[in-house]
Amino acid sequence: MTDYTIGYIVGSISSTSINRVLAKALEKVAPEGVTLKEIPIKDLPFYSPDHDGNFPQVAQDFKKAIEDADGMIIATPEYSRSIPGVLKNALDWSARPYGEASFNDKPTAVVGTSQGGIATAAGQQHLRAVLLHYNALVLGQPEGYIQSTPGLFDEDGTVNDEGTAAFLRSIIEALVTLIARTAPAEVPAA
Repeated sequence: MTDYTIGYIVGSISSTSINRVLAKALEKVAPEGVTLKEIPIKDLPFYSPDHDGNFPQVAQDFKKAIEDADGMIIATPEYSRSIPGVLKNALDWSARPYGEASFNDKPTAVVGTSQGGIATAAGQQHLRAVLLHYNALVLGQPEGYIQSTPGLFDEDGTVNDEGTAAFLRSIIEALVTLIARTAPAEVPAA
């Protein structure tokens, strides 16, 4: 089996983010040969086209981390029926300068958790629209709407329900299948 590195972005910069715990849970349930690595967004300044001629190093590093990953997962909370502003800001950095979108052809899964029954469904739909505009290869199924209930996850990301652990693993496995299916073909040497 090929080894894969999947980058992940947590769409919240809160120190108590349950979506960060969800991302850590994904790390814990990842199958052998799959490594998940956070790509942080908290240090990105506000995006402005004024930066297009001279990207700050933090933004260059952010874009390169996305580009270097075999695939991406975005774990987003839902703020006011959409995505957090800090996540949209990070996505704007990833898409600039024009013609250099880091998510172009990047296999990407979207997940999220909240205490509500519909989890982060509305926010994820907005996020999918943005990612599709960037020409990301967005995983359609399974959809990762996780209702966070007391005791479901420990702070370190341990999943205390085997059904939920298996479901999270299935998201990673589906993303790995998408990565493998869309990888450039190897051309034999002449």
